[in-house]
Amino acid sequence: MNFSKSEYDAVVVGSGPNGLACAIELARNKLSVVVIEKSELAGGGLKTLELTEPGFFHDVCSSGYPLAVASPFLKNLPLADHGLNWIYSPAEVAHPFADGTVALLKRSVQETAKAFPKDQESYCKLFEPFVSKFDSLMKEVLAPPLHFPHEAGLFARFGLKAILSAEHFGKKNFKDERARALFMGIAAHSSGSLTMPASAAVGLALHLAGHGSGWPIAEGGAKILSRALISYFKSLGGEVITGVEVKTVQALPKNKFVFFDLTPRQILEIAGEQLSPSVQASFKKYRYGPGVFKLDWALDQPIPWRNPETALAATVHLGNYSEEIIRSENSVNAGTLSNDPFILLTQPTLFDRSRAPSGKHIAWAYCHVPNGSSIDRTEVMENQIERFAPGFRKTIIKRHVMFPRDLEAHNPNLIGGDISGGLVNTRQLFFRPRMSLNPYRLDGKKYWICSSSAPPGPGVHGMSGYHSARAALQATYLI
Repeated sequence: MNFSKSEYDAVVVGSGPNGLACAIELARNKLSVVVIEKSELAGGGLKTLELTEPGFFHDVCSSGYPLAVASPFLKNLPLADHGLNWIYSPAEVAHPFADGTVALLKRSVQETAKAFPKDQESYCKLFEPFVSKFDSLMKEVLAPPLHFPHEAGLFARFGLKAILSAEHFGKKNFKDERARALFMGIAAHSSGSLTMPASAAVGLALHLAGHGSGWPIAEGGAKILSRALISYFKSLGGEVITGVEVKTVQALPKNKFVFFDLTPRQILEIAGEQLSPSVQASFKKYRYGPGVFKLDWALDQPIPWRNPETALAATVHLGNYSEEIIRSENSVNAGTLSNDPFILLTQPTLFDRSRAPSGKHIAWAYCHVPNGSSIDRTEVMENQIERFAPGFRKTIIKRHVMFPRDLEAHNPNLIGGDISGGLVNTRQLFFRPRMSLNPYRLDGKKYWICSSSAPPGPGVHGMSGYHSARAALQATYLI
């Protein structure tokens, strides 16, 4: 390995948003830090490539960023000075229905509620108290599981709702099936069973993010977010090495700390002998969740939605009503497949014309599948899109297919296509990667985990990396 120094205070293995957030926080505290990335391109899932045709720029993994702009850490970094510009669509999320209607999540709670006459008053009563203190709430929601809440009452009220299953939450709070489906589609981002206790937590946090700070896309694609993070890190004196696979910790330069932006399985492969038997045993039991089957399309025109208002949002959820979404997600978690899968779709070129040739467009979509599935879902997914956008197939110039194995080959953190860093069930939602008073510390004070396999879990928010860095600094009295 070619390093500029023979010794660093900290080495970060992996350059996803959490690894970069960790590195930035360490560098801001005057530590010398190097980030080592296996891929030739840094950024983890934050990449934008010409997957279909020249001039069509597709986000390989993530595309919409509600938690990035809500993140107590990322939102306060000077990323705009390093090239990042957020684009906000008129609606945050569109959820069309087969009957031609559509539900829209808008920044305004009241504007969103007006579309649900039966629930208008209760919708505002449910969400407005949280939105009015959104920044404070996000500090609590995206904190380590064991922490002293500064807004104890606010956090407790959130927790009493978040502990419910998404199914129960929807039935309890909404009479209008369209409002219930809008929430259920948002909750389905968790990849977990929607009848599981606490499955409402992800849905509630993301729903509130839509009202509190929005669901933007990055102008120019996901790569611009990673470039901004890397640029800022380097401005602090940090170093990034790409194209180098770390196979053992013995190969690393001399250091005081090693942070892994990796999942437990990979950490065992690289550093297993350095960890205690109890940590090794816990990591061997760590469970991975469903994978995703992803499609990217180059299009010769915008998607022809049955309801034109669906084009008001960069992010679209396709699953009709809540019972269909629940059935689809529960079947995946049971290891089977639905013929009408819930689909998460983005249509960025309606709002960012830099990502396709003049007059052309791109779209990106995935559905959940059992971990490691090799079943081609192209026809089933496109049938589902046609249901809400008749004539969609006629707009396709070229498609690009990614099975779970392709996603894992692109980014080894995506075990079996799992984009959440591990199964999001009740246990691993609150206690990941293992039960511990300090979930970031692996052993002693040298080895730390900073990936989405650590609290607060999946999403592009950088908080797992930030908290890991803070935990290490506090444990060694450097702050």
